[in-house]
Amino acid sequence: MKEKDYADVLFFDEARFGTHTKIGYGWFKKGERTTVKIKIGYKALYVYGAISARNGSHFSASFSSVNTECMNAFLKMLSENYIDQKIAIIMDGAGWHKSKNLEVPKNVDIILLPPYSPELNPVEQFWRYLKQNVLHNRLFEALESLELSLQAFINSLHESTIMGLCNNSYLDV
Repeated sequence: MKEKDYADVLFFDEARFGTHTKIGYGWFKKGERTTVKIKIGYKALYVYGAISARNGSHFSASFSSVNTECMNAFLKMLSENYIDQKIAIIMDGAGWHKSKNLEVPKNVDIILLPPYSPELNPVEQFWRYLKQNVLHNRLFEALESLELSLQAFINSLHESTIMGLCNNSYLDV
């Protein structure tokens, strides 16, 4: 099938987000010692995300781990979001992306990227942007507050922002 045969072509990947403090740079008053709160310990969640570099549409969901069971749940939710439309998902070849137990809905085609080529997946820039804007210099006491912040930030993104982040020179969008 060709790209024009699909209602949308999405790039997919997962990213881990945790409650461990990510300290970045900041402006502080000269001559005064600044206190920065940090959290020791680490709890994490995984955001599964599919984005379109062509039109900026996106779909994401949070899970407690990365495995075939979670991947099946994500694919089912994504498929229902595009009910009556055929879509393609381009992703890396992680074990759970090509598991024999993977349940690929009828309206979804999976296209695997070449091995060891994360630079070909524009969703990597999306994750970097998310981590920089949600995690740096923020303290999350609970995983639930981190998840809510991530969801709110993702939902606030305009399609043009996603297109700008995810457009690569090799994509003809």
